[in-house]
Amino acid sequence: MLNTGKLEGRTLFITGGSRGIGKAIALKAAKDGANIVIAAKSTEPHPKLPGTIYTAAREIEEAGGKCLPCVVDVRNESQIIDAVKKAIDVFGGIDIVINNASAISLTGTLDTDMKRYDLMHNINTRGTFLVSKICLPYLKKSKHAHILNISPPLNMNPNWFKDHVAYTMAKYGMSMCILGMAEEFKKDNIAVNALWPRTVIHTAAVEMLSGINEAKSYSRKPEIMADAAYSIITKPYDHYNGQFLIDDEVLKQEGIIDFDQYLSDPANNGNLMMDFFLGEYPHDGFNQGKELAKRQSQLNERNNVTN
Repeated sequence: MLNTGKLEGRTLFITGGSRGIGKAIALKAAKDGANIVIAAKSTEPHPKLPGTIYTAAREIEEAGGKCLPCVVDVRNESQIIDAVKKAIDVFGGIDIVINNASAISLTGTLDTDMKRYDLMHNINTRGTFLVSKICLPYLKKSKHAHILNISPPLNMNPNWFKDHVAYTMAKYGMSMCILGMAEEFKKDNIAVNALWPRTVIHTAAVEMLSGINEAKSYSRKPEIMADAAYSIITKPYDHYNGQFLIDDEVLKQEGIIDFDQYLSDPANNGNLMMDFFLGEYPHDGFNQGKELAKRQSQLNERNNVTN
């Protein structure tokens, strides 16, 4: 998806933006000449999760944007307040908030220790609520205000709860913020939406869960999420509001029909793994899910033959 320049001079506050989907969104906006606040914890390279707020800042500025890297743990209210104040001092306002920071543990009830439970809920649900709350007074002053949470549609099928109820609750908490805030702040012309990928996205975090080669073989690149996010946040506030949007559906609305460009592995023959919370069938964190993806691919091939 081509850039339009609509984000030139706009300020984006992105949590967890030092790598993965958050960084991809930042780089896409940077090509317009946007101002980017990277609010993340990583100040030193991690052996399995490369990238820091400083390396991301360099890439953003090389892409044409301006960047303010801020050390922020979204569980820490004072760090968020400090980062928002710095953003106002440096850029004069905040137009768009991307709540991307998230924690995952695909464990059942008896195998989920409370430290991990608290981590997921404090980062996913509480962190999203808190960052939005602190940024909202400034979003109210913007003429192009958006909140976009990287969170799923609220699929109430018990299959999505039974294997990892703690994680599902934490992610759905992010999505419930959409329901409430979209309606609460509609009068202030603030668009509040969720965006979720159709398929697994190839990131360092996914590599840790499934292995480098495995992750690449059945995933799409973060750029599909970046392009979809760009489409949403460049629209007027009343185009999307209170919506649970899926990346490829958004891009189809833009007239994009070639999704092979987003394949992590160009040799992939359509055997993509669907992400969590979509459809009826659960997967156990990149194992059963690959089998489901394979069966879906085979079904698609049969349908293509008979149609």
